[in-house]
Amino acid sequence: MTPEFAISLGRQAIETVLLLASPLLLAGLAVGLLVSIFQAATQINEQTMTFIPKIVVVFVTLLICAPWMIRTLLTFTRSIIGNIANVGG
Repeated sequence: MTPEFAISLGRQAIETVLLLASPLLLAGLAVGLLVSIFQAATQINEQTMTFIPKIVVVFVTLLICAPWMIRTLLTFTRSIIGNIANVGG
């Protein structure tokens, strides 16, 4: 395995992780921002108020994006398995 191949493989792994995590993180960020704006407007300072909406939205986003996430992960896994011959040599 050449250093270039190892770096390329690591880069692909990091890109795949970021690509798979981004919809969930962005949904949680958006809901957190909306709840924070609502709390600031109504002057409600309840710390636990943000958790339930975030959990629900992240779970719903996971349900919606799961097929795409699985396809992306399978594509990456197939490319890794296809490159096993390059790793051994």
